[in-house]
Amino acid sequence: MLRIIESLGDLKGKRVLVRSDFNVPLKEGVITDDGRIRAALPTLTKLIEAGAKVIIMAHLGRPKGEVKPEFSLAPVATRLGELVDVPVSLAKDITGESARELAAALNEGEILLLENVRFDPRETSKVDAEREEMAAELAELADAFVSDGFGVVHRKQASVYDVAKKLPSASGLLVLKEIESLRKATDNPERPYAVVLGGSKVSDKLGVIANLLSKADILLIGGGMAFTFLKAQGYEVGKSLLEEDQVETVKGYIAEAAEKGVDLVLPVDVVVAPEFAKDATPTVVAADAIPADQMGLDIGPESQALYAAKIAGSKTVAWNGPMGVFEFENFANGTKAVAAALSEGECFSVVGGGDSAAAVRLLGFDEATFSHISTGGGASLELLEGKTLPGIAVLEG
Repeated sequence: MLRIIESLGDLKGKRVLVRSDFNVPLKEGVITDDGRIRAALPTLTKLIEAGAKVIIMAHLGRPKGEVKPEFSLAPVATRLGELVDVPVSLAKDITGESARELAAALNEGEILLLENVRFDPRETSKVDAEREEMAAELAELADAFVSDGFGVVHRKQASVYDVAKKLPSASGLLVLKEIESLRKATDNPERPYAVVLGGSKVSDKLGVIANLLSKADILLIGGGMAFTFLKAQGYEVGKSLLEEDQVETVKGYIAEAAEKGVDLVLPVDVVVAPEFAKDATPTVVAADAIPADQMGLDIGPESQALYAAKIAGSKTVAWNGPMGVFEFENFANGTKAVAAALSEGECFSVVGGGDSAAAVRLLGFDEATFSHISTGGGASLELLEGKTLPGIAVLEG
């Protein structure tokens, strides 16, 4: 069982260190999607209303242990202040003089955001002692720790894992909701249980497929990874994305699915184009008739109808990865069809984070029509794979 905020006792006047996921997209210093900041609000509001002094840790981008101004959390501090309507100050460092002084001066119901934790190389160090040293410095700032950055719980990092061992710790509302929803879709799903997998590479999802062949009733494959499956069936895939070194592995999966009675569904038609471009001319061809000079960029209309029907007949559906190049309008229909089937269906639907969640927003779907949209692509994928997540294991018991 995950420890919850209530297990920390009375938080009035206490300094609570919160790990959030504020890795938001920026364009010329402006936040283009504040979804991750909004996702943190229920936990922050709960702590503020409890009279806590809130100190937030988060990362942005991949500064690789160096202080890089373009990865400063300043835009996040500004946007968070607008959303919570309480004072939000930004430290100039993570565990240095600025962080210590501002943490000591915090009043009840106020928020301090520490600067990007990944400016410190110890945060992501593979050396336990280095991470623990940073975690000890972070722990000195607070009386308790709340883990609420689901997008990083699969990482053994100082602000996620090590600090949880140095302070009374609990899961935040977002992490709790994520784990409950994903476990409902993976541990004991209402059947039929379908999993829709897309994205570019089979190699990214090998562990997931291996795990799901003993759990799922239906496995729907789309995206760039589908072409390695089609190649494994002996089809020509033209200039489509192909992982030649995975063909034999995929042949094994196809055989195992047949042996275990898993309904492994592959595209029956494909939208192809001569090049990877927004304005490339789309043509629909049968999956076994892809021209040598064309590349597949989406599943075709027959496949879209087939996948939608499979989803409609399922009680639980987990979706991770787009069906095509959804950023290009000509090749977005496959992803749109899957999203629509989930949105309109009566199944318990979980959308993995990353590109799947981005597609739902970009294509204009009402997020409330899905049972759960994850904020963590990698973390949700590892849960589908059956892995233990370090940042979750440390909060259990």
